[in-house]
Amino acid sequence: MKVIVFGATGMVGQGVLRECLLAPDVDQVLTVGRRATARGHTKLRQVEVPDLTDLSAIADELGTYDACFFCLGVSSAGMKEADYRRVTYDLTMAAARPMAEHNPDATFVYVSGAGTDSTERGRTMWARVKGKTENDLFALPFHAYALRPGFIRPMHGETSRTRLYRVMYAIGRPIFALVPRIAPNSVTTTENMGRAMLTLARHGWPEQILDPQQINAAAGRG
Repeated sequence: MKVIVFGATGMVGQGVLRECLLAPDVDQVLTVGRRATARGHTKLRQVEVPDLTDLSAIADELGTYDACFFCLGVSSAGMKEADYRRVTYDLTMAAARPMAEHNPDATFVYVSGAGTDSTERGRTMWARVKGKTENDLFALPFHAYALRPGFIRPMHGETSRTRLYRVMYAIGRPIFALVPRIAPNSVTTTENMGRAMLTLARHGWPEQILDPQQINAAAGRG
């Protein structure tokens, strides 16, 4: 299996990339982002793209991969809707459309978020944008899924690129360790995110939208 990982330098993307490189049935991994990761591996090829809304240089190549794991994302804090849409919806669809066009048998897994608004009419800006992104992905002619994690616990040294999140994880680590016991159906891990994506690519899943409990279940299926 050949897979693409977008956003491999972020916390979720780091975990997903790790699981892809460990998976014996994954032969090739392509990362696409504004910067390369520090990882090196015989399976791994990294492509740096300054403008991720323009993937014309690799558009034809996208269709040669079996799955795309789209882990790019930013916080909506302080952003206007047009700017957030540009870095959320536009970037996702720039990758999804050429892949669907060239390979309708491909699997595309999008990291969304708990509380995403599928109606696209709610009052919360980020939820509307992610809802629009999900809906338009599902309309494309390939196998699309959206993961809606709640709290994500990093497992193998993964760190967020957002300073505020890094501080929160560092300060709250003792408390966060208790969350899986208190609310197990609201928590997943970077490891399970990657394993769940691989399960979707291998076997599919009955629902297109997976909450934390379903993410963990898919991760356990392998």
